[in-house]
Amino acid sequence: MPAALGPRVRHLTAVEAKPVPARAGGRRTATVEFGTGPVRLPGEGDLPASARRDAYAGPPARRGSPDGATIRADATRLPYQDDTFSLVTARFSLYNLGDPEHVLRELLRVCRPGGRLIIADLVRGNLAGAERDRIERLRDPDHPGTPSIARLTEMITSAGASIRRLDVFTVERPIEPWLEGARDAVAADRIREALTDEVDGGPRTGAKPRIIGGELWFTQSWAHVAAEPI
Repeated sequence: MPAALGPRVRHLTAVEAKPVPARAGGRRTATVEFGTGPVRLPGEGDLPASARRDAYAGPPARRGSPDGATIRADATRLPYQDDTFSLVTARFSLYNLGDPEHVLRELLRVCRPGGRLIIADLVRGNLAGAERDRIERLRDPDHPGTPSIARLTEMITSAGASIRRLDVFTVERPIEPWLEGARDAVAADRIREALTDEVDGGPRTGAKPRIIGGELWFTQSWAHVAAEPI
């Protein structure tokens, strides 16, 4: 994210946020890594001109800012004054860094009036069941659960923001790169079996799997929310 934003803003601060400790005896997987394997998604749009000033690339920022500096901080206690940044963004990390409502309030605190908070995260449809999380928790037992679209937007507005734009779209991904983060080989095999059974007409998992080019693919719903501090 910092590498993509850096050339388009005047100044960028990247933060490596501290993760929530895993449960005792557990192993937390890198659930926020989305760089492995191809995906099918809409084309990228231009960053609004109003955001091409100071920017805060929120948690996690693993490649550092353009000058090589990376700040480590607690996402619920950022070391910045109020109204510091014109653009604040967190990508696929909101539910992995502590109480998401607390994190949202902190992200909005450091965002200037008239600035933008951009949240990208996994969601499920408002009418979708929770069965989709069964697959996620097979891969990562500490998976916090996938929020509905309504729940995500409600949290953002309750934290003190006005939503300016909401885009929700389906992304298809090959299963094997995603399964590299599974807790063990047994869990990965159970996920493959469940998705293959669904392709063959078995019980639905919510992942909408299909075979593309001889490979097993599945779907995720992503939401991009642009909000402004009130």
